Amino acid sequence: MQHQGTHSAPRAAEAILGAHRARTRARFIDVVARQLHEIAPGTVRVRTVPVTVNDARRTWVELIGASGQPVSRTAAECRAAYGLLRRAFPAADWSMPRTYNAATGDLTHDGPGVPLDLGIDTAPAVNQ
Repeated sequence: MQHQGTHSAPRAAEAILGAHRARTRARFIDVVARQLHEIAPGTVRVRTVPVTVNDARRTWVELIGASGQPVSRTAAECRAAYGLLRRAFPAADWSMPRTYNAATGDLTHDGPGVPLDLGIDTAPAVNQ
């Protein structure tokens, strides 16, 4: 009887590739989380909403802490966090509301109710 080990080699290669991807993703998540913390300590989520103000396109940005409350309201911090995410996710469509979760590294689309939830009257604007 001849040993047929043809199935184990592709599985092993897939396992190695999967482990490498997981390590790379974990490093990405850690780096972005540390950079967000440097921008505004305590940031665990970043919410963005594209808006038009006086015929100018803007993006409202809110930096949110673990308690669910905003950790910052300065335009400079919001602008820095938004720039970080745009560089981290260059293929993302920023013309729709988004939330980045620093713990998971997930950038998700927020539904149409987000602008009301953000309280855009108080969130600082970031020029696009």
